[in-house]
Amino acid sequence: MITCIITYQIDPYKKDLFDTYAQNWGQVIPECGADLVGYFSPHEGSTTTAYGIYNIESMAAYETYRARLMAHPLGKENYEFAQKEKFILKEDRLFLKNASLPHADFVAS
Repeated sequence: MITCIITYQIDPYKKDLFDTYAQNWGQVIPECGADLVGYFSPHEGSTTTAYGIYNIESMAAYETYRARLMAHPLGKENYEFAQKEKFILKEDRLFLKNASLPHADFVAS
C-alpha cells in the first residue's frame, strides 16, 4: 500500500472554490479505486496550503486509477473547473509507504 499526498498552493481568496473542488473529489476518488483519507483546506495558520491524501495498492494500481479519474464525468468536470477558476497555483505529489507498520508490534506489554 502506498499513500499519495498532494500538496496544493491555493489562492487564499478562492478557498471556497478549492473546498468545492475537494468535495467533488470526495465523490469521484473512491469510485475510481483509491481509498480517500481526505482533502484538507486552510483553517488556521497558512492560508495558501491545502492537502489531498489517499491510499492506493501500488503504482500500477495508481496508473489504472488515474485513467479512470480522467474518464469519469465529474472528474473531467472538476479538472476543467480548476483550470477555469485558477484557484490552484501549484500542485505537488509525493508517494510514501508506511514504514512503521504494523504499529501494534512495537507496543510494549
